[in-house]
Amino acid sequence: MSAHNKAILTEGNAAIAAGDNEVLLSFCTDDTEWTFVGDQTLVGKDAVRQYMALTYIEPPQFTVTTLIAEGDFVTALGNITLKDDTGTPKHHSYCDVWRFRGEKIAELRAFVIETSVEHASNNAA
Repeated sequence: MSAHNKAILTEGNAAIAAGDNEVLLSFCTDDTEWTFVGDQTLVGKDAVRQYMALTYIEPPQFTVTTLIAEGDFVTALGNITLKDDTGTPKHHSYCDVWRFRGEKIAELRAFVIETSVEHASNNAA
């Protein structure tokens, strides 16, 4: 199951990088809960969809440097660059902990830190 969960997340991340948020959302439970530690918690696909529409003004550029799967969890470490509402790129390092229920993403706990350095990104996950 761990390898299958990694494959689901990898496919979802590739779709996000290509600008297709709905693919990742199709892999989520209807009651998915995304917590951005220290910032906000989103509950349900519609809340996540709205967040993506506001945050991913352009598809994010990101690199997953490490992907670890164990049981129902997949942890991704990496770097992401997002443009803010003025078009200014903002660079971040992150650790995402994804919890699966069956073959669907039920929860995300995201630890995101803004950095001043752009990291090499290849839009791969």
